Amino acid sequence: MSKALSRRSFLKVGVVGGLALATAGSIYRLVRDPETPRRFVLDERTRNVLAAVAPVILTGALHPGSDDVQAVIERIEGAIQQLPLKVQKEIQDLFALLTLAPTRRFLAGLPDDWRIAKQEEIAAFLQSWRLHRIGMLQTAYHALHDLVVGPWYADESTWASIGYPGPIKELS
Repeated sequence: MSKALSRRSFLKVGVVGGLALATAGSIYRLVRDPETPRRFVLDERTRNVLAAVAPVILTGALHPGSDDVQAVIERIEGAIQQLPLKVQKEIQDLFALLTLAPTRRFLAGLPDDWRIAKQEEIAAFLQSWRLHRIGMLQTAYHALHDLVVGPWYADESTWASIGYPGPIKELS
């Protein structure tokens, strides 16, 4: 009897192993309680992502050397807190992907941590997600973009920089 694993035996073991994992995963989902969504609070790693991404998305709108980056992060955090818990969970998942080194490298193509990533690399990452053939990455780009741009320009102090005079007095 040959001790070498034949191709047929290898495939059988693979199929049985896959079925065992699928069964275990199904049982786990049936047994555990559904997770209750919780408020998403920005941690240090998430703040590092935003501190790297926001100046690229808001190129020309932030004043170098000012507290604008910190202000935009605070506005983003405030905007996230106003969203439904289910949406906060999706945002949390997005930032979990971006902060985990292997997924950051694989999905964003950034070999270095966000704190030392170059603006050109971040711009290339954003552009690749914006035009990616996978719709989910395009959606993630738009979520990230709107999460940065929306809270920034929602503040009245930024309206003059884009020439917006504010809402019509009769309507406000």
